[in-house]
Amino acid sequence: MLVDGGFIRLPNRENHNCFGCSPTNDAGLRLQFYTDGRTVVTKVNVPGHLCGWENLVHGGVISTILDEVMGWSMLHILKKFTLTKSITVEFLKPVYIETELRAEARILEVKNDREALAEGLLFNENGVLCARSSGSFALFTSKAIQRLGIMNADTIECMRRIIEG
Repeated sequence: MLVDGGFIRLPNRENHNCFGCSPTNDAGLRLQFYTDGRTVVTKVNVPGHLCGWENLVHGGVISTILDEVMGWSMLHILKKFTLTKSITVEFLKPVYIETELRAEARILEVKNDREALAEGLLFNENGVLCARSSGSFALFTSKAIQRLGIMNADTIECMRRIIEG
């Protein structure tokens, strides 16, 4: 599906329970991702039950949004299974609940066949940069993921089809 700016919606599994991106987790963020081939983006309106102080989005939720968008950039741009090795987040401006936020991520560097770096940015409804993150991600083949026992065979096959298109 083509959306504004030449971005296409990325496929997702329907049968999982990820807090960030599951379409069926009632308590989750239900993030949907889009790409132009260089950048991955998502929009989210964080519900009130995920607040920190009063009407501010909890910092852990902000970190989750940035981690998810960076992870999806690895998955779809590099076509690799990933696990977050480290993430740092700079909280620059207040982020309010129940407002439309836009997160985007891009690959900064592929260090080798086992690690890559990404940057994530979170903007408020007025386009103001509110948080910035950087992350280091471990890259895996489907065989390595299976060998480590991180996902069952059905999930690996489903994700492999998503990655490979």
